[in-house]
Amino acid sequence: MLAYIVRRIALMVPTILGIMLVSFVVIQFAPGGPVERVIAQLTGEDVSATSRVSGGGSDFSGAGAAAQAGAAAEMSSKYRGAQGLDPAFIKELEKQFGFDKPPHERFLKMITDYATFNFGKSYFRDISVLELIGEKMPVSISLGLWMTLITYLISIPLGIGKAMRDGSRFDVWTSAVIIVGYAIPSFLFAILLIILFAGGSFLDLFPLRGLTSENFWQMSWPERIADYAWHLVLPLTSMVLGAFATMTLLTKNSFLEEIRKQYVTTARMKGLSESRVLYGHVFRNAMLIVIAGFPSAFIAAFFSGSLLIETIFSLDGLGLLGFESVLNRDYPVVFATLYIFSLAGLIVGLISDLTYMLVDPRIDFETREV
Repeated sequence: MLAYIVRRIALMVPTILGIMLVSFVVIQFAPGGPVERVIAQLTGEDVSATSRVSGGGSDFSGAGAAAQAGAAAEMSSKYRGAQGLDPAFIKELEKQFGFDKPPHERFLKMITDYATFNFGKSYFRDISVLELIGEKMPVSISLGLWMTLITYLISIPLGIGKAMRDGSRFDVWTSAVIIVGYAIPSFLFAILLIILFAGGSFLDLFPLRGLTSENFWQMSWPERIADYAWHLVLPLTSMVLGAFATMTLLTKNSFLEEIRKQYVTTARMKGLSESRVLYGHVFRNAMLIVIAGFPSAFIAAFFSGSLLIETIFSLDGLGLLGFESVLNRDYPVVFATLYIFSLAGLIVGLISDLTYMLVDPRIDFETREV
């Protein structure tokens, strides 16, 4: 067991390096960049829907005005829109963003800093990347953790029930509901819930935005819990819909496959009760495939799966932060979130493998090839 854990941890290092290297190389060829973004803002050319930078603002607006006032004659520049700006100001921008160094030096410095979780500061927000991620983390933890928990608590018992009653009226009707739920996009269902229950056109039962009320910290603990749950009802309902359908069918098919095997028939012939056969023999084997899907389900829900839901319900979480950082070319935030997400995914994958042993002790990690 210990040897397997050590091997898996050792493999995380080249995996993280590979992910970061590929992403870094792709970014080098991506059009635009933080320097171009500042230039576009200074010259008034940044008219996109994402031109507003929230949370502090750029450090270059005052310097940009001074640079424009003292601009030299038009110059040849590798940056679009830089004509008319002082070349010294362009050089200062490159130095500020670290682009005065060659790519390999920038990558090595980034990896060295990230090894100690030193992610630096955001380009366009006057805050460190870790503080920024910490501000957004409660939203993503709330959505990802509760979605995963609710999905498993509902889907596993329902999937087992469907497997035990395969072909019955219960199985047919629940399958119809599940298929409809899977076919409806979560963002579309979220809009429907807002229209019906959040003051859209009918009832006004749930809040439309935020994770808590404005007077949250003035409430008692029971009131805080109720307020927190009240705000999560609609977002979680929207997110659980698709995941609930997938996990239920996965559980059902996994149990059906095990129920039809010879060892189940043998156990029944020995006179064991149906519950003993199900939970003493079938459950342990059938749950392996469900456990295997936990890391991807958790990571997707925790980090990226809630982007549209965060946008619709005005929840400022990691999904929205990552998306806006890519659009704004805020590379420290982009690479830091990528690094954290990748590392978390690898760790959760290892935990998932170790959970196999708890479900089925017959699995031997010491002789398993990584």
